[in-house]
Amino acid sequence: MSAAAALIALPISAIVIWALLRSPLAHRLITHRLVSQPSGERWSEHATPTFGGVGIFAGLAAGILAATAVGDFHGREELLGILAGATVLFLAGLIDDVYSLPAVVKLGAQFGAAAIALVMGLSVEIVASNVLAAALGLLWLVGMTNAFNLLDNMDGLAGSLAVIAATFFAIDAVTVHEERLLLVLSLSLALATLGFLPFNFRPGRPAAVFMGDSGSQVLGFTLGGLGLATSWKVAETTVATLVLPLLVLAIPILDTGLVAITRIVEGRPIHQGGKDHSSHRLVRGGLTEHSAVVLLAAIAAGLGATSLAYSVLGDYRITLVGVLVTFVLLVQFAGFLVDLEREDEEEVVRGGWMLRTIVLHRRRLLEVLVDFALISLAFTLSYLLLVKGTGTPYERHVFGVALPLILITRYLAFIVLGLYQGIWRYAGSREAASIVVGVTVSEAVAFGLVAATVHLGDFPATVFLLDALLCMVFIGASRFAERAIYRARTTLADRAGRRTLIVGAGRSGRSLVRELRETPGEKVVGFVDDDPRLHRRRLLGVSVYGGTRDIERAIAAAQPDTVLVTIPNAPADRLDAIVRACEAAGVPCRFVRRETDLDPLVVLGAVHE
Repeated sequence: MSAAAALIALPISAIVIWALLRSPLAHRLITHRLVSQPSGERWSEHATPTFGGVGIFAGLAAGILAATAVGDFHGREELLGILAGATVLFLAGLIDDVYSLPAVVKLGAQFGAAAIALVMGLSVEIVASNVLAAALGLLWLVGMTNAFNLLDNMDGLAGSLAVIAATFFAIDAVTVHEERLLLVLSLSLALATLGFLPFNFRPGRPAAVFMGDSGSQVLGFTLGGLGLATSWKVAETTVATLVLPLLVLAIPILDTGLVAITRIVEGRPIHQGGKDHSSHRLVRGGLTEHSAVVLLAAIAAGLGATSLAYSVLGDYRITLVGVLVTFVLLVQFAGFLVDLEREDEEEVVRGGWMLRTIVLHRRRLLEVLVDFALISLAFTLSYLLLVKGTGTPYERHVFGVALPLILITRYLAFIVLGLYQGIWRYAGSREAASIVVGVTVSEAVAFGLVAATVHLGDFPATVFLLDALLCMVFIGASRFAERAIYRARTTLADRAGRRTLIVGAGRSGRSLVRELRETPGEKVVGFVDDDPRLHRRRLLGVSVYGGTRDIERAIAAAQPDTVLVTIPNAPADRLDAIVRACEAAGVPCRFVRRETDLDPLVVLGAVHE
């Protein structure tokens, strides 16, 4: 009965928004305060009212209160605590929609709302430490609140993803955890948001109303509460328990991470609006706003279904396959979004837009698959080397919990550090440091999660230390092998390629060497320069044969196919001597002239016969 009573959330939400849109009060509010003007955060071209959150909150509150009034069930205090926290954020969001509160005030309201929910019974039971549990709960609730606040940047996006996430939490509440609290909360949220969507997501027409901060913060906070109550509130330890909320809410988390990193790099405040979200990038990539929302909703639904499969099947080997498929899709999708922003589609397979978006970036796909094999191999070898035989049944249980967590944390660390965005044939010390940091941090996080949620017993903790060392070696070797193979292929190509002698070892000459090294079929065989300090030495790995007066001897020794002169402003008699020597040897001679325009900061280069 309590779950059925929650169905009232849908009509209440829709009726409140419909009534507000048609009431004289609404017109006064729109004229003076509760209205969003066209800005850089959306493509909206019209002033739009922002009281959709009023309908969402009214429906959510009606569903929860109706359910608690109809029947008494376990967890009513926790449910009312989540509603109390949502009420704080609704009021703070409404004030922010009217007066634009400072970021620190909004953050204070978010932490206050999270504290209320935790004090009234919501908790994180997968960790034993009360302090750690409280910190994790606060961080998660505030993080999800802000994730949906940032996600509300396109008509229908935040609402659609909220409905999908709440629906999966409701399915989980029926099929896996069988918690009445979860079912009531998820149904109330999903139906309240469904009542709002017809007024906001109207393909071919502009939105009649936005949800505003009063709606987006309520959605994020309530979904965060569902994540805690669904899995992290349950005192059981499986990989599915840990990853269910992460996968159900993966798109908001991914979008928030992408936006945060972009704005930090650009030196902008994270809370400042802009068109740098995943939805905006998809539109710039050629989709309509409607198609971008549908695509993101489809990906969210796929990830939610994967998370439910983990919970229902409960087999760590199936979980491993699911982790692989999940992160293949996430890495490909995140990488494609970054490529769109960079306008760089190197190595992206041409063809259907959808395939290019999600699946067929060959280099990234190969890297994710190779990493899966190497990460799994490193942890398995570490385990087998430090236990007797294949270990005791309990050791094998800990192994089954730890390996998927190792994979998840390592993939996340590698994504954050950009290890799937680099071109490894140019990798150096910076990329090596990223591998070390990524492995170290992910190992520490994975070990912390395992230690906090599982009693290690006779499982040797040194497995994690050995795994980190082996994984650094394996991942580093696989990545830098690409560089070694590229260098070897380049060297072989150079032997049969064009041999170039460069006259002038100054800045232009050295820059030219670097460019030619990155050009297939080109090999620099020597320098000629009048600086006596450089004679018979090597510069950038290239021999300096002598000065321009020794040009004949240099040509004879280096056997070049062409001579490039980077000192076109040298005295005419010296340049004439170089040209005559090249003509006598039958070697083409060209002059490279580089000019720098300091005003527009544009560097121009040209090659002249």
